[in-house]
Amino acid sequence: MSDQEKPLLIKRYASRRLYNTETSDYVTLEDIAGFIRNGREVQIIDLKTGDDLTRQYLLQIIAEHESRGENVLPVNVLNDLVRSYMVPGGGVMPQFLQSSFEMLRESQSKMMENMSAMNPMSQMPGFDALQAQQQAFLKAMTGGLSGKWSGPDKEEEQPKSKEDLDEIKQQLAELQQKLSKLN
Repeated sequence: MSDQEKPLLIKRYASRRLYNTETSDYVTLEDIAGFIRNGREVQIIDLKTGDDLTRQYLLQIIAEHESRGENVLPVNVLNDLVRSYMVPGGGVMPQFLQSSFEMLRESQSKMMENMSAMNPMSQMPGFDALQAQQQAFLKAMTGGLSGKWSGPDKEEEQPKSKEDLDEIKQQLAELQQKLSKLN
């Protein structure tokens, strides 16, 4: 099993500091969130008791992002989650959420496959720009469900001027014209 396939082991010391066992350094919650955005599973273990604290820390990461205004979960979904804790055994909510996220990941994967180089449309001018826009849209909509972070990377180049946006719009219009001629 490769390092990327097995969970990254994080140990929590009595001082509540979190220790990355692969790099032998201390990490923060934001570092852990970054590992997850980059597709890495993590496991957080209490060094003294051996208890698995992963769920607790993942919930803390979500709560911190939500409290900073990075709202992903609508209030009605949060209400439903709270209600599910009132149902003995949690009701069907855990299975529903797991199935929903799996279906979303699968459909994202299929959509990306359909946009691959095997697609005859890939030879059309402007297709690369359209594909990049579609990938960015999918990342933003799925919030990294494929294991990748949905937000823009620091290194990722963003349109820097109105001219860049105009050029993209022009390429998209040309592509739409060509597609309508194909139909």
